[in-house]
Amino acid sequence: MAMFLPSGLTPDEVGFLCEAEEVTVIPRQRLEGLELLGGPTHALNPPFPTPLPLWLALLLKKQRRANISPPPWLSAEALTHILDFETDERTAEVLSPAPALPRATSTAPLEGDPYLSLDSLEFSAPFAKNAATSRAQQDALPYHWLELGHLLLTHASDDFDDPDTIRKLLRDLREVRMSKLRKGFKVLGPGAGIKMNGVGGMEIAEVRGFVEGMVNGLRKINRSREESRKEREAEDRENGLGSGSYQDDEDENML
Repeated sequence: MAMFLPSGLTPDEVGFLCEAEEVTVIPRQRLEGLELLGGPTHALNPPFPTPLPLWLALLLKKQRRANISPPPWLSAEALTHILDFETDERTAEVLSPAPALPRATSTAPLEGDPYLSLDSLEFSAPFAKNAATSRAQQDALPYHWLELGHLLLTHASDDFDDPDTIRKLLRDLREVRMSKLRKGFKVLGPGAGIKMNGVGGMEIAEVRGFVEGMVNGLRKINRSREESRKEREAEDRENGLGSGSYQDDEDENML
């Protein structure tokens, strides 16, 4: 029997994708580069910082062969600054800005198509480079900020100056941002919308069930209204009244 799969990515799948993000490690031992499916990795040469995929950095951390350098935004000072932005009354309806995305500068066409030259393309948030390395932007949360913070604090808490404070700040940020998202979705209706700028991958996965339930509820309401309208029109036609009387009643209710 086929199992029903929910639409979109689940939180576990988002966390798995997050492990492909690069972080900066401080190696303790020399290690040659590895040929992986995603491409070759950099060789480790202590004590020089080196970017590695998160899953490999966590493995080396577990083996005590490297330390992980937290990204600049994952510090008490940076998170406090971002939390102040989120809780400011003047920014009550928007999320903190995402990191600035670099724009491609090469003019070489992709696969020979002049309309797909790199100078017309931009990186999107999930694929922006250096989102979790030591070169990351300090005053902005990347796409996988929640997953990165959880994994690093769980497996490399000794690499942080004050892990308890950072955990508290991440928890506060999550609650404030999720509250903003839910508040924005509550006002959705025909022709309405909400800005999703700066929303993280895990936040989208967590709020998807709430939004899906609300949209399905609106669809049921509209469907029942449409069915009632058709039944009323059918009764009017049988009585020889036409549909004008129903339309007039509906217009009065709208007024």
